[in-house]
Amino acid sequence: MSGDDKKTCLEHLEEKEHQWESLCIRCGACCGAYDDPCVHLKKDKDGDFYCSIYDNRFGTRKAMSGEEFDCVPIKDILHTHWKNDHLCIYKKYLKTPWLKDAKVRCL
Repeated sequence: MSGDDKKTCLEHLEEKEHQWESLCIRCGACCGAYDDPCVHLKKDKDGDFYCSIYDNRFGTRKAMSGEEFDCVPIKDILHTHWKNDHLCIYKKYLKTPWLKDAKVRCL
C-alpha cells in the first residue's frame, strides 16, 4: 500500500468516525442523564447534554453518587441496556434499516 493509499484510507476512516459521531442527538441517556449521571455530563442552554471532558472522556469516571464506571465508546455498549436507552439515536439507527440507508454506513 503506497503512502497515498494509506492517507486516503486514514482520511476515509476519519470521515466515517466524524459521520458516526455526528449522529448523536445529545440525549445524555448513555451518560446516565436520567439516573445517576456522570459528573462531567452538563446541559447547555438549549437543554442538550454534553460532556465537559469529551476529548478525554474514556477511562474510569465517577457518577454523581460517587460510583465509579468505565466510560467507553458508544459502539462498545450498544448491545447492552441502560435507563432510557430508547432515546439513543444509535440504538434507533441499528434497529431501523431505512434509517441506515438514509444515513452513513459506518458500523
